[in-house]
Amino acid sequence: MSAAVALVAAAVPLLVGGAAAAPARPLAGRVVGIDPGHNGGNFADPGFINRPVWNGRESEACDTTGTETDGGYTEALFNFRVATYLKADLRALGARVVMTRDSNHGVGPCITDRARIIDRARADVAIDIHADGGPPGGRGFAILEPVADGPNDHVIGSSKRFARVLRGRYRAITGMPVSDYDGSGGLALRDDLAGLNLTTVPKVLIECGNMRNSTDARRLVSARFQRRAAESFAAAIVAFLGGRS
Repeated sequence: MSAAVALVAAAVPLLVGGAAAAPARPLAGRVVGIDPGHNGGNFADPGFINRPVWNGRESEACDTTGTETDGGYTEALFNFRVATYLKADLRALGARVVMTRDSNHGVGPCITDRARIIDRARADVAIDIHADGGPPGGRGFAILEPVADGPNDHVIGSSKRFARVLRGRYRAITGMPVSDYDGSGGLALRDDLAGLNLTTVPKVLIECGNMRNSTDARRLVSARFQRRAAESFAAAIVAFLGGRS
């Protein structure tokens, strides 16, 4: 059991005859969507990932390769490893988890298909996991929030609330500072991303840190940090779905 799962279970004990019962499963019956951005095989098929798709406002590429550290550790791999840890934590808490990809060896899917997978699952909440390729001198994380665009109109308020819950849990559990170059106070509105424009469920995208910054990069490639990131996401999801801030 991860630290996040143990922490949540300890916070909601069940008592039977005065004795502690099995750990509670606060996400039982809930559906959570996870979109680990990009894919490990995207580098090999530019024809596929560069083809245009409609993101709800304009055309953009089906997908991209994502960024990487100076040492060649790819964002796609980071995203997938954090997603894998998160999936395990959420299942331990009782959730049904829907992933947009199940390995780091494929190509795509397109950003529109990723949104469709999570929407069709009718997820109670969803998170897009990324790491940024920002200026080398910039540090920190940013959470990207949707702007009303038709399909997502009814989840703007809930997505904003999730963003604020996630910001607090991520900063407290991982120690990563808020971005000093993107957004304000760790939050940024975006209207140019299919995953946010086309969502019909509460959703945000988190740039977990800056892979082009040497300090952030040392943390992002660490398995320990990746586990902590996943733990913070799980804690935020439990708090959000439980109506807590």
